[in-house]
Amino acid sequence: MPDPTLFAPGLPSLSSCSAPTPPAPPSERRLVHWVTEAAASAVPGGRTSLRRVLERWRIAPELGEALLLAGTELLSNAIRHAGDAAGSPRVTVTLADGWLQLDVADGDPCMPCFGLDVDGEAESGRGLVIVSFLVREVGGELTAFRAGSGKVVRVRVPAV
Repeated sequence: MPDPTLFAPGLPSLSSCSAPTPPAPPSERRLVHWVTEAAASAVPGGRTSLRRVLERWRIAPELGEALLLAGTELLSNAIRHAGDAAGSPRVTVTLADGWLQLDVADGDPCMPCFGLDVDGEAESGRGLVIVSFLVREVGGELTAFRAGSGKVVRVRVPAV
């Protein structure tokens, strides 16, 4: 075969060129949303719903267990602290751009405290500390922000 540089002086030979790389497919986005009643009896059903979503999406077991614990705690908190007066808690699970995100929203404007100062004598108040620790252990973050007249508490972890 003749040398291709003879036909196009100054250009690299065809043998050193590679085929163009096709563009990456658009990021897959998955989303599941549900509204639950503001009653403690709704927590086990919320946990079961979240487990089914994580299994359907084939989320790694270690990551899934951390998210299940976080989701259970966040839903329990929304029910306990927001109650009926703040409306029904809303749960949204999203998988997009390599991140798995769990949002629990309620109508209570009071923001949660993520601090590590826990009263050693208190019978409660450790749940968000534990959730924060677990989420950080898997490379994620726990945040909260105002949404309308209420708030959203978000867990975001890399979906590896």
